Amino acid sequence: MQRCPLQLLRLPSSIRSQYASRFLGSSRTFTTSVTRCAQASKVVSELERRIKAIPIERFRNFCIVAHVDHGKSTLSDRLLEITGTIEPGGNKQILDKLDVERERGITVKAQTCSMIYNHNGEDYLLHLVDTPGHVDFRAEVSRSYASCGGALLLVDASQGVQAQTVANFYLAFSQGLVLVPVINKIDLPSADAPRALEQMQTAFELEPENAVLVSAKTGLNVEAILPNVIKQVPHPVGDYTKPLRLLLVDSWYDNYKGVILLVRIFDGQVRAGDHLVSFATGKKYYVGEVGIMYPDQTPQSSLRAGQVGYIYFNPGMKKSQEALSGDTYTTVGSEHLVEPYPGFEEPKSMVFVAAFPVDQSDHGHLEDSINQIVLNDRSVTLQKESSEALGAGWRLGFLGTLHCSVFEDRLRQEHGATIIITPPTVPFKVIYKDGREEIIQNPADFPDTDAQGQRVMELQEPYVSATITLPEEYLGKVIELCEANRGEQKELNFFTATQVILKYDIPLAQLVDDFFGKLKGATKGYASLDYEDAGFRRSSIVKLQLLVNKVPVDAVARVVHVSQVEKIGRQWVTKFKEHVDRQMFEVVIQAAAGKRIVARETIKPFRKDVLAKLHASDIGRRRKLLDKQKEGRKKLKAVGNIAIEHTAFQKFLAK
Repeated sequence: MQRCPLQLLRLPSSIRSQYASRFLGSSRTFTTSVTRCAQASKVVSELERRIKAIPIERFRNFCIVAHVDHGKSTLSDRLLEITGTIEPGGNKQILDKLDVERERGITVKAQTCSMIYNHNGEDYLLHLVDTPGHVDFRAEVSRSYASCGGALLLVDASQGVQAQTVANFYLAFSQGLVLVPVINKIDLPSADAPRALEQMQTAFELEPENAVLVSAKTGLNVEAILPNVIKQVPHPVGDYTKPLRLLLVDSWYDNYKGVILLVRIFDGQVRAGDHLVSFATGKKYYVGEVGIMYPDQTPQSSLRAGQVGYIYFNPGMKKSQEALSGDTYTTVGSEHLVEPYPGFEEPKSMVFVAAFPVDQSDHGHLEDSINQIVLNDRSVTLQKESSEALGAGWRLGFLGTLHCSVFEDRLRQEHGATIIITPPTVPFKVIYKDGREEIIQNPADFPDTDAQGQRVMELQEPYVSATITLPEEYLGKVIELCEANRGEQKELNFFTATQVILKYDIPLAQLVDDFFGKLKGATKGYASLDYEDAGFRRSSIVKLQLLVNKVPVDAVARVVHVSQVEKIGRQWVTKFKEHVDRQMFEVVIQAAAGKRIVARETIKPFRKDVLAKLHASDIGRRRKLLDKQKEGRKKLKAVGNIAIEHTAFQKFLAK
């Protein structure tokens, strides 16, 4: 019975003591609960009273822009401690809520938090968004920028400006955010703050005198950041007397409340009980609760213009597909008074994998698990697929290889799933002679070489523009790596005496084939990579298939460039041979591009030694027994069928 004891004080004393003894054990526990409940509601009302007294001119919405691992989440923790939002010490990486984020030390979902900061005797309401730094989560970053007026541009004092710093800077700059430069990790022995400041000035034209030098880990000089935010970042513009206009920034799913929306309010105010309508879907909802993230969901009586907070509906929004990021909501009846916001463009999947349960009896459980994660991550595309070798499964589309591997980790950790994932493939474009164009995501649907000559005019594959920053000593190795992966060099700049920025156009298929791992290996981990879509280009590509006794294995098909057919074909047949058991008759494993066989391995059959009982016999007798055995084999082959265990495919596809 989840009643606040305060509500029970109004009951008659006899009923009250019954209730207390039944649910709370003793009257002392009851009194403690009453006190605790009263304190909690007092804290909430105190927080709400302070927020209501702050005018919109003292609101600041800002985010942190940085390369992976330059200390964003640690800096967020320090800022929350300074403003008293969380207790010092204790649980670190407050805004990294997923297990996979804590384990890998990266941010995957943009998280938000409101803080109250007292500056020169006046309260300011600050709203911080901790954004991901990795290129695969670019969509999360661009959504976060829409709710902010400025950003802290964070650079590691020892590493300097990196590829994703550059990419995220341009993204923030194009959205018109005011940037406050911050140099982090100045406590490290290898820190070189003057060099980092010089790089910021040459790369982004940011003045060194506006920069703040801090160490987020030790807390050194962090208190100087917030006064700079208040001074440099403009306050949000809005009028709470106008009709409601709110922008949906992000959403996540809760089993009890349905879809929870993170919103930025531009005009008007929203409170529980309001009747809202969505511009994108036209659906209407009643608001169940509004509140702010402080750092967890803290209910408020209302949210007004300039604030960022959460709302959920009652009855709840059931499908996360209804919550379209970038959608505008207003109160029912004000639709013609309010101009909707231009939405964000939804990210397109760039990498596709097929996923199958290890055991088909787990299919139902795995389907539920995948659907639950897709609720919280709408950039994953999902469709059903089946394979003769591996049974029923799904084809999943992701923004990049890290996105895919994080998804796989979440399936294993949060849902205990056992799953086989095929190597990543990318979408290809086929242009037919009749002018029709088709994007193919599944290699099994790719037209065969024979069909190409008759119907297909040209084949195209996606390219990306990659920006690589690296120390000058590794330049030769990196150019070699890019050329080996069919890259075309576009630019080479020295932006300091030792740091180089390389720009290459690389086929996406090469990039998803562990290009990042090879790059880190070639540069001892010093290079950083960022990329963006560069469209489709004409290419010589073919479908490579694995054949077992002349029958193609659908789960293993891949579309590759003609220059790599033989190398990959040879790798496939040798690897597959290791996992296939010997049979009663010969097993032939081949790799084929169209009708051309590029590699072959043979597994010899079991053989009974028919000559064991012979000794010192003539050659004719031996020959007769061997021929008889050969005849028997032919008959066996005519009626028999090759049986290959599931485990052979699972081991072959395992990384």
